[in-house]
Amino acid sequence: MWEFEHTIEVAEVTPVQVWARYTDTATWHEWNPGILHVALDGPFAAGTIRTTTFLDQAPLHSTITEATENKGFTEETTLPGVATVRSIHRLSPRPGGGTLITHRMVMDGPTVSQPAEATEDLTESLREGLKCLAKALQQTG
Repeated sequence: MWEFEHTIEVAEVTPVQVWARYTDTATWHEWNPGILHVALDGPFAAGTIRTTTFLDQAPLHSTITEATENKGFTEETTLPGVATVRSIHRLSPRPGGGTLITHRMVMDGPTVSQPAEATEDLTESLREGLKCLAKALQQTG
């Protein structure tokens, strides 16, 4: 199993504003490097399938397994014969304003290991995605 978690604090941005960004999948490419397009087969809710088209790989299909308005969501992607990837996104309001945003990824499966180069690239991608999300939120609210 491999897991990684990264948290940032975004001042003057509420969980409501972050949730609006999460649910507006048409704008994910603005804050998620490498994504070209995201499509949902229904509402942003548990059971909905999300298809993500990337710059440099085949589209991935994920299932939203949990979604709680203004608090966060979890999605799961199965890579047959390789791994199951669970992405957990949590929002926590800060006393006096602002929001803590936590993105956590857990991978488990028969071929999951922790080669330094692969995990370095993935952890950097997760950090960069959060940094870009914070910047987009601060620019547009």
